[in-house]
Amino acid sequence: MHKTVGIPRGMFYYDYYFLWKKFFNNLDVEVIVSTKTNKEILDAGIFNCVDEACLPVKVFHGHVEYLKDKVDYLFIPKFISLYKMEYCCPKHLGLPDMIKHSIEGLPEIITPVINLRKSNKSLKKSILYTGKYFINSNYKILKAYDRAFKEFVEYNELLDQGIVSLNAIEFDSLNMRPNTFSENHEMNILLLGHSYNIYDDYINMNIANKLKRNGIGLITAEMIKEEIARQYASQLSKRMFWTHGQRIVGSAFYLIEKEMIDGIIYISAFGCGLDSVLMDLVERKARQYKVPFTLLTIDEQTGEAGINTRIEAFVDMLKWRDNHEDNISTYG
Repeated sequence: MHKTVGIPRGMFYYDYYFLWKKFFNNLDVEVIVSTKTNKEILDAGIFNCVDEACLPVKVFHGHVEYLKDKVDYLFIPKFISLYKMEYCCPKHLGLPDMIKHSIEGLPEIITPVINLRKSNKSLKKSILYTGKYFINSNYKILKAYDRAFKEFVEYNELLDQGIVSLNAIEFDSLNMRPNTFSENHEMNILLLGHSYNIYDDYINMNIANKLKRNGIGLITAEMIKEEIARQYASQLSKRMFWTHGQRIVGSAFYLIEKEMIDGIIYISAFGCGLDSVLMDLVERKARQYKVPFTLLTIDEQTGEAGINTRIEAFVDMLKWRDNHEDNISTYG
């Protein structure tokens, strides 16, 4: 009988699920993912999580609650650093411990430590630590990871070429359809923010589909090559030491300067310390190049009617500027 590993559909799931699933499958382990975020999961997360946590962390707690009785193990890595001299949000570091102390009746949690602050040497140790739960062969574990990582690299290359990341994250194979980003649209909007806010269509009120129904072409930070994003993020007077800040700010700077977008919608969870800095940097650049920018702040109290009104007003403003006088400032 195959062992089962549960992966909560939240936080870095939207960045690394493809890699994790392939790795576990190569070890002959069945991966079970929690269902898409819904009201029950959100309510469970709010009930089990501390009040001070941001919305994505509360949602993650809800996904763990959903999975805990359905799997043999839960996979919740402790992310400290993904690049040399860079860091992740502190909530990623503390997430496994928050879960252990907030939810009762949990199965065993596999918690490899991902800390590449000084070098990549510790990654091998984390891979072996994870694989040893299922097989006692270092060679087979590392081979399973190498195969998974190769496919993960191909997956990311396809995203860079214009695969719809909003849909591709759910796919298990690399047979994906071309992105609508490359097609002709009336206008293109950059949907910006952390991946777990952009791709969870319950907490963001399905913003992507609302925009698509208006004939809007969507671009996300994940569609920009990492080296390009880092190159443009290096324009900052001080180094951006948050890895995902590099991606968010660098991608926005690139698209703004190349005049590839007509507007920016930044989705931020209420109380996010990182976003309070990142969105200000992006808005300043957008103001400099006269690119319309709007911020949508989400939490467990956010109402869909208010989001719809904001989106409709923003799109109407973009169309008005395009049809009349686009030299008029969007900032008053």
